[in-house]
Amino acid sequence: MRILFVGDVVGRPGRDAVEALLPGLRERLDVDACIVNGENVANGVGITPRLAERLLAAGADALTLGNHAWRREEIGPYLASSPKIVRPANFQVSAPGRGLTVVEGRQGTLVAVVNLLGSLFLEPAHSMWEIVDELVEEARATTPVVVVDVHAEATSEKVALAAWLDGRATAVLGTHTHVQTADARILPGGTAALTDVGMTGPHDSVIGVETGLAIRRMRTGMPVRFETASAGVRLEGALVTCDPETGRASAIEPVRAPWPAT
Repeated sequence: MRILFVGDVVGRPGRDAVEALLPGLRERLDVDACIVNGENVANGVGITPRLAERLLAAGADALTLGNHAWRREEIGPYLASSPKIVRPANFQVSAPGRGLTVVEGRQGTLVAVVNLLGSLFLEPAHSMWEIVDELVEEARATTPVVVVDVHAEATSEKVALAAWLDGRATAVLGTHTHVQTADARILPGGTAALTDVGMTGPHDSVIGVETGLAIRRMRTGMPVRFETASAGVRLEGALVTCDPETGRASAIEPVRAPWPAT
C-alpha cells in the first residue's frame, strides 16, 4: 500500500499546486490513500469549509490541521460534522471536531489518521504524551494502518514521538515548520518517520510569507501584516509504502514537485 502525505498547503499558490498536481501524482506514484495538511490554506492562515472541500475534491482522502485550526470562525461546525478532517487531538475537550478519523483508501483499505500538536511555542491544552497511546490503540482496533501528523515546532518532540510509536504506527510525519528535512527513515519496528514533510506553496519566501515583510517584522519587532508570497511554488510531502495487513512500513521517500511543472 502506498500513502502520500502532502505537507502544509499555504495560501492560494499552495492550493493551486495541489489542484493541478495531485490528480497526476496519485496516478504516477500509484497512491492508495492521500492525506493533506490544510492548516494554512486560507490566505496563509487557517482553513474554511469551502477550501477544505476543494482539497478533498482535488484528491485528498483526509485533511489534517494544526495550531491555526481556529483562525476562521466558520470552520467549527464543519469540523464537528465532516468525517474527513481532523484537528489536533490535544486541544480542549470541548473543541469541535476530532483528533482521529478513519478513511477508506483505494480498494477499501482503511487508514487511520491521527493529528497531534507539539508543546514548544504552541501550548496545546494537553500534552500529546498524555493521550497518544490511547489514540493509537483506538486507531489500531479498526486498522493496522495508522498515520500520525505531529504538528510541532521542536525537532526533538517529533523525533521522540516517532521513536515512542515505533512498531505501533505506520508513519509519524512532522508538519508546521514548512522546511522539508533530510531524515526520511524506517525505524527498527517498522514505522516510517520524517521530521518535517515540507511545505506546498511559495518557496521564494520565508516559510510562505513575503520575504521583505518577514524580515521587517524580525528587524523592527513591530507588527507587520503578512502576505503570502507567490514565487517558487512546489508541492512537498512524503510517500510511504506499507503492508496493509500489518501496517508495517517498508519505505519512505520525500516528494517534491514544482508548479508550474517543469
